[in-house]
Amino acid sequence: MPVWIWFVIAGIVSSAFMTVKTARDDKKLEMAWIEEEGKKYMDRMEEEKRKRQGITVAEEDIDTELIV
Repeated sequence: MPVWIWFVIAGIVSSAFMTVKTARDDKKLEMAWIEEEGKKYMDRMEEEKRKRQGITVAEEDIDTELIV
C-alpha cells in the first residue's frame, strides 16, 4: 500500500477520536449548565414560596385584627 493511504487512514482515525472527545466535553459542559440553571430556578421557586407564606401569615394577622 502507498504511504499516502496510511496518512489518510490515520487522519480519519484521529478525526473520529477528536469528534468523540469534543462531543463528550460538550455534553459535560451542557449538563453543568443545565444543572446550574436548574438550581437557579429552584432557588427562585423557594424564594417565591417563602414570599407567599409570608404574605399568607401577614394576611391572617390582618384578618384576626379586624375581627377583634
